[in-house]
Amino acid sequence: MLTAENTCLVIIDIQEKLLRVMQDSEQVVKNTTILIQIAKALDIPILCCQQVPKALGPTIEELSSLLTGVESINKSTFSCCGDETFMRKVDRLKLQTAILCGIESHVCVFQTAMDLIQHGLYVHVVADATSSRTHENKSIGINRMAKEGAVITSTEMLLFELLHDAKHEKFRELSKLIK
Repeated sequence: MLTAENTCLVIIDIQEKLLRVMQDSEQVVKNTTILIQIAKALDIPILCCQQVPKALGPTIEELSSLLTGVESINKSTFSCCGDETFMRKVDRLKLQTAILCGIESHVCVFQTAMDLIQHGLYVHVVADATSSRTHENKSIGINRMAKEGAVITSTEMLLFELLHDAKHEKFRELSKLIK
């Protein structure tokens, strides 16, 4: 069962030019916003990666405005793990679990999930906070990650798994996010 301890949220490539061509982009932004609020409330560290921002633009303003104090990691590799800064942060945090969201499901999210699993982490992929240019590619990416050992979840499922109990001190505050 997922816990907030030794866990981080990884936001992958939700950038201006990429987001414009993704399926269900509004849902990805809405659910990533909720994931950021959950992470902040439960003191879960956040890592935010950007694929070649000079070409694809920065993380969208709607998310970056919520990420004050989180330094974006600029990368050229599809897997976030191909970036030394990202891996240093993962190792410094002594993580056991990574929660992934972002784009594209079958490329950067997939490759990051595979590398983090190989690095010894449990990986939870928030399916309703990921996307690809086509529904088919998203489905292929999600299915392959599940087959390779990633836990596929939803924003709401993740929230209640992290809280464990309606008596959790943050239950009232966070349960409002999904209503």
